[in-house]
Amino acid sequence: MDRIWLKSYPPGVPAQIDTSIYPSLVELLEESFKIYSDRQVFTCMGKSLSYRQLDEASLKLAAWLQSRGLQPGARVALMMPNVLQYPVAIAAVLRAGYTVVNVNPLYTPRELEHQIKDSGAEAIVILENFATTLQKVIGNTPIKHVVVATMGDMLGIKGPLVNLVVRKVKKMVPAWSLPGHVRFNDALAHADTKHFKRPTIGPDAVAFLQYTGGTTGVAKGATLLHRNIVANVLQSDLWLQPAREKKPDLGQFICVIALPLYHVFALTAGGLLTIRTGGMGVLIPNPRDIPGLIKSLKGIKFTSFPGVNTLYNALLNNPEFKNLDFSNLIAASGGGMAVQEIVARRWVETTGSPLLEGYGLSETSPVVSCTPANSTRYSGTIGLPMPSTDVSIRDDDGNEVPLGQPGEICIRGPQVMAGYWNRPDETAKVMTPDGFLKSGDVGVMEASGEIRIVDRKKDMILVSGFNVYPNEVEDVVSQHPGVFEVAAVGIADENSGEAVKLFIVRKDEALTESEIIAFCKERLTGYKRPRTIEFRTELPKTTVGKILRRELRDGKV
Repeated sequence: MDRIWLKSYPPGVPAQIDTSIYPSLVELLEESFKIYSDRQVFTCMGKSLSYRQLDEASLKLAAWLQSRGLQPGARVALMMPNVLQYPVAIAAVLRAGYTVVNVNPLYTPRELEHQIKDSGAEAIVILENFATTLQKVIGNTPIKHVVVATMGDMLGIKGPLVNLVVRKVKKMVPAWSLPGHVRFNDALAHADTKHFKRPTIGPDAVAFLQYTGGTTGVAKGATLLHRNIVANVLQSDLWLQPAREKKPDLGQFICVIALPLYHVFALTAGGLLTIRTGGMGVLIPNPRDIPGLIKSLKGIKFTSFPGVNTLYNALLNNPEFKNLDFSNLIAASGGGMAVQEIVARRWVETTGSPLLEGYGLSETSPVVSCTPANSTRYSGTIGLPMPSTDVSIRDDDGNEVPLGQPGEICIRGPQVMAGYWNRPDETAKVMTPDGFLKSGDVGVMEASGEIRIVDRKKDMILVSGFNVYPNEVEDVVSQHPGVFEVAAVGIADENSGEAVKLFIVRKDEALTESEIIAFCKERLTGYKRPRTIEFRTELPKTTVGKILRRELRDGKV
């Protein structure tokens, strides 16, 4: 392993990081609380929270959690959208010596029950909008302590009005009953910080259980240690340095946190990186409300914007987006799914700032690689491995393949998880004897060290013995001016084994099947062209906007 990618690193980005400067994530957080105490750290719905307030509120909630008798290492679930209570709760759980279990608030009762039972969470902080889901399953779980938050809890004098609108006007809070629950603000008010016991937390303590694999089978908890998360925050910080140097006089950095914090990309590259750098995060509770998102960014000179391709595409297709102030934007970073060339190009044209493509997994805290932050061109790659990270492209027998040949992307580095929670059998399936994590993604490493994803192993389409990678087909079709969104899947075909089927959401309602076929005929070789096309009004997506090809392929939607 000669780390050929290091020759392509931007000036000033080191080959290695030193995680020993922080014994745990708690030291990293508390350092920023102290240094930046008078700065704003998060803002949401017009209300801001300072570093000092985050410090004080999280210490109160930590003390309250300890007063419940939870033992060190206990798991605490958090089930909220991006509201101010979320970073308070994350910091509180970690400072109390417990483990955060991030839960998607849109989970069904079945999904919630599985995650709570699997993690063994004994306490939960939940927004009242989703309390009815918990009510249906709490009796089957180990949950003993419930803290219920409201949208208005930390919004000051306008909090009661917000709660009234959410409950009575928008009717977003279904009836619920959770006997013995405690209100979020009451937990803070009744906490006794004098009896808070600062725990000893080492680098190998479990910081987060990040659940993954829900679309491919039973969701498993990626066990992310304090040192894993510290490493990825430091890696991401160093990686963005060349972009920061372009605009040295910006002052405080402002990050748009539109992806939900329960998603590891938003958690690390949004929330925790913001705290580490003394920045301010703009929390967006509902990123699907594109007009509302744009409205909340008016007058804010944001500097970074982690997101996914579908979010950027939706923003670019809203005429109001171009009226925002991009003068301080140094970089946006796309993860979770491939960034399409047409979207990257339009982003640069509209904002004047590059759209960096990154790659990661819940199992890697999450960032593995990224386009260099001083890049000005779309490369179609997922960039270079992060500092202290090794990437090996391997065949099915575990042998490294030559440069330019496709194989499974395997990762080794300080950000790689300790394993799947209580699932040594599943861990053994993905870890190699020499300590690499098998990603399940097929990629090619180029001579520059850049990595090009060709696709998920399981999403690959086999047409008459030829491999067809959905990303490539989607990237081509997305460039048709009449296409808003597209997904390519494989369907059974008696002649070729499989054939390509497209699901398309039109931008132009007059777009026809024959136009798409003609467009593809010019741009794709025969076996890659779609055999059938289905027009839809929308495509199924995860809560962070990743298109669910598997659902389409299996005919579930």
